[in-house]
Amino acid sequence: MVITNAKLRNKDGLWDISVKDGKFSAITAAGTSPDDEKIDAEGRLVIPPYVESHIHLDYAFTAGIPHHNMSGTLFEGIQIWSEHKTQAPLTEEYMKANIRKTLEHQISYGVQHVRSHVDISDPELLGLRVLLDIKKEYADRVDIQLVAFPQEGIFAYKNGAALLEEALKLGADCAGGIPHYEYTREYGVKSVEKTFELAQKYNKLIDIHCDEIDDEASRFLETVAALALETGLTNKVTASHTVAMHSYNNAYCMKLFGLLKKSGINFAVCPPENTHLQGRVDNYPKRRGVTRVKELLEAGCNVSFGQDSISDPWYPLGTGNMLRVLEFGLHVCQYTGYDDIANCLDIITENGAKTLNITDRYGIEVGKPADLLIINAKSDFEAVQYLSDVLYSVKDGKVIMKRVPSQVTLY
Repeated sequence: MVITNAKLRNKDGLWDISVKDGKFSAITAAGTSPDDEKIDAEGRLVIPPYVESHIHLDYAFTAGIPHHNMSGTLFEGIQIWSEHKTQAPLTEEYMKANIRKTLEHQISYGVQHVRSHVDISDPELLGLRVLLDIKKEYADRVDIQLVAFPQEGIFAYKNGAALLEEALKLGADCAGGIPHYEYTREYGVKSVEKTFELAQKYNKLIDIHCDEIDDEASRFLETVAALALETGLTNKVTASHTVAMHSYNNAYCMKLFGLLKKSGINFAVCPPENTHLQGRVDNYPKRRGVTRVKELLEAGCNVSFGQDSISDPWYPLGTGNMLRVLEFGLHVCQYTGYDDIANCLDIITENGAKTLNITDRYGIEVGKPADLLIINAKSDFEAVQYLSDVLYSVKDGKVIMKRVPSQVTLY
């Protein structure tokens, strides 16, 4: 297969991208490739696939059961999910149907890599077992990483630490945590330490829900970064949300950013969801409640975006369209300088791959797996301005999704 007349990011001219045995075999000037089966990109942008770096597949399409989140807060969402598990018991068939529906949406929007948190505050670990099955079922279309996520706490929930360890033994890829939900700061720090301990024991990545609260005193991020530096895990660690940073004073942030740069940790940010959830106890002015994305990027930290939720107790909307998440995030984070927008696709492609720790097999380079998208745009700017469609999604050299552009006739 050859993708001909492709526009590549940060490269002049048009290119032919040759694929052989599921890998990129050559990248040459347009018109110089052999006469194989060709897909003509017609000057459109060809990029690596979108990366969804933070979502909860096990929660998707459960909004309104047993009731809707009327306060719009994180903590009511957690309570509703807890009620859902007891009052409307989850089943394998119910969860698989919702997850498949979600993945089909994501694939249609060009997502090929997904990191999903899965609730392990469940003695049966049903969600994890279901997602381990789904991971195998969809392996030829989307790569799924699973985070063992103690939604109701490691120490606030009975046997939380033991369930986390069991989840890692069963095959979860990452150890998670939620220190701001623990009963005390001391328990929160202890939970972070336990997450690191188990991740090292089982050679797993780490992704912690960190400071997802409008409380400037919630400062577990410094604990995560310090442990990442101390253990040498550095870029194998992700801090998700970190929305309390929105409320930190600037003097503290100046000190904190020095540690963050040294630590090398990743940041997974969910702009639509956290704009929806945060600032709920404010009158006016209301805080946006999204972490300092612009400042983190300017400091050289790795930041990627995620949808977080699709129609669940925390967020009633969501589609799985990463361009929508990106466009929303650029606005709310005021990351809208021309140069910012001109390179914005990094946040949902290359940066996401760094978060998932998959850069060794990600990107349009000779020898790497032939995973790519053809976008109905010619630049990052145009793609995000028009939320441009993905016309082709190719994984391991095979087309897994094709879209015919819509036609509009004006009279």
